[in-house]
Amino acid sequence: MTDCLFCAIGSGAIPAAIVAETDRVAVFRDVNPQAPVHLLAIPKAHFGSVAELAAVAPDLVSDLITEGSAAAVAEGATNGYRIVFNTGHDGGQSVGHVHTHVLGGRQLTWPPG
Repeated sequence: MTDCLFCAIGSGAIPAAIVAETDRVAVFRDVNPQAPVHLLAIPKAHFGSVAELAAVAPDLVSDLITEGSAAAVAEGATNGYRIVFNTGHDGGQSVGHVHTHVLGGRQLTWPPG
C-alpha cells in the first residue's frame, strides 16, 4: 500500500526507532508513548487488522507476539508487560495496518480504559 504509514516504516521508507526486526516483522518505539516502554510490532506486509491477519497468516500473529515480547524485555520491561491488539473503530484501532502495542516499564492498571 503506497499510502500506509506502517507499510512505509516496515519498508524503511520512513524512519522509526526500530528496536527489533526480522524479514517479516518490525518492532519500534511508539512516537506517543503511554508507558516507559511502549513499542509497536507490525508485520512488514499489509494486513488491515488482527482479525484479517489471523484468518490469512496466523503464524504471523505468533511472530508479532514473539518479537514484541523479546523486545519488551530487551527494552527493560522485565517485571512484566502488556500486549494489546486494537481492532476496528470501537476497539480503538487508529491506523489501518495491524499492529500490537507492547507496554511495560511500570505497574499497569486494569481495566485499561
